[in-house]
Amino acid sequence: MKKIYKALLPALAAVLTVHGLTGCHESRVPTPAVTSETTAKRTEAMTAAAKGAAPEGTSEAETRTEDRQVYRKATLSLLIDSNVALDGLNAVCDLAKSELGITIEIEYKVDDSVLKTRLAAGEMTDLLVYNSGSLLRAMDPSEYLMDLTGQPFTDKYDDIYRRSVTVDGVVYGVPFASTQAGAVMYYKPIYEELGLKIPHTWDDFLANCQAVEQAGHTACLSCTASKSMTQVLFLGDHYNVTALDPDFTAKSERGEALYESHRAALRSWEKYEDVIPYFQEGHREASYDEVCRMLAQGEGAHWICLTQALSNIYSLYGKEAADLIGVFGIPGDDSSDHGLTIWMPNSLYGNLHSPKRDDILRFMEFYVSDQALDAYAKAVLPDGPYCVKGYSLPADSYAAVRDDMQAYFDAKKTKVAMEFETAVKGARCSSITQSLCLGELTAQEAAAAYDEDCRLQALQLGVLWD
Repeated sequence: MKKIYKALLPALAAVLTVHGLTGCHESRVPTPAVTSETTAKRTEAMTAAAKGAAPEGTSEAETRTEDRQVYRKATLSLLIDSNVALDGLNAVCDLAKSELGITIEIEYKVDDSVLKTRLAAGEMTDLLVYNSGSLLRAMDPSEYLMDLTGQPFTDKYDDIYRRSVTVDGVVYGVPFASTQAGAVMYYKPIYEELGLKIPHTWDDFLANCQAVEQAGHTACLSCTASKSMTQVLFLGDHYNVTALDPDFTAKSERGEALYESHRAALRSWEKYEDVIPYFQEGHREASYDEVCRMLAQGEGAHWICLTQALSNIYSLYGKEAADLIGVFGIPGDDSSDHGLTIWMPNSLYGNLHSPKRDDILRFMEFYVSDQALDAYAKAVLPDGPYCVKGYSLPADSYAAVRDDMQAYFDAKKTKVAMEFETAVKGARCSSITQSLCLGELTAQEAAAAYDEDCRLQALQLGVLWD
């Protein structure tokens, strides 16, 4: 499959961009070889700090240890998308400055052509925030990113996250933020009023919808005008497809399994036809914010959406409203295997050619510490559990995340969304799902259109289907 990801490199510049600077820019030079002398010096610094003494040439203020981190002043540059909220990152960076002596200077991606040039020229920032999964593999990480395999802090990773940042057996990333899920968000007071239980099969879910409608409530909400959100039922059903056929993603990538003819995969499209009759009046024109309001105020019982909507509801209507929302995975047909499809967070990567390897590792280790995660979660309430095993979500987290979603992680009933496993994702997916929601396509027609969309994408990536 290497030809898929090599073929993606020309498109990388159109995905990632850089421009702008906060703080001063430093020139990049190749990483010096790690010698026994440099290792000995670092060991001397750590030992001296642990004893409260400074090694030669180092001030006492720069050599204390705390949670295995050496306090040594350093400045690291970090590249991130300009549209990413920085509240959580800033909270961790403030702590890193006081606890580790590390100052983070931020550059923003705003130009489509610069990243590839900087990578090739060895002029990348010390740290990079970028995608996990298939797009990571597309950038040929062994040439540009630090190998984190064997670093003790990577032992804390949730297994599904580890796989999403592992390429050819090498671990590269650190989870930048929390996960989120493509799932059913439901209004708990309606469930309580009607005595409904969480459905563990699709038929049980439809039975709940019927009960809700008979009681005079809207059973399902849809912001059909927001094209991208119409994808979530299809994408969020990926857990159920791969539960029935674990090799489906690999086979579909090669054109050996088609949505139109694969029984489990076609079911994802048929589920649209099942729920469309339950959509609210006016769903065709409904915006994302409007449906957030409707769910928050109990004007509908269910909304199949990304759980990032919890934060939007929180920002518009407060924590009390957000905590009236529960979450469950899109049900399949096996009540004993009810799981959740997860969207991985972006990841933090280290520049292979940075001369500041030790400081990068210090910052990365700190970034996944309980102290740093608490700081991030306090600044930005998580839309899903973190990818760090053993970390307990703060008590003020959304109830849907802390209780409902965390239970799927604890039970190991999670799988990543399709786009993290393969680069062959049809570019017109959201247009097809929107047309399906509008009644312009049948499920069978939508599945066939998506197969053709994926075939064209595969051809663009240099993969020929039979």
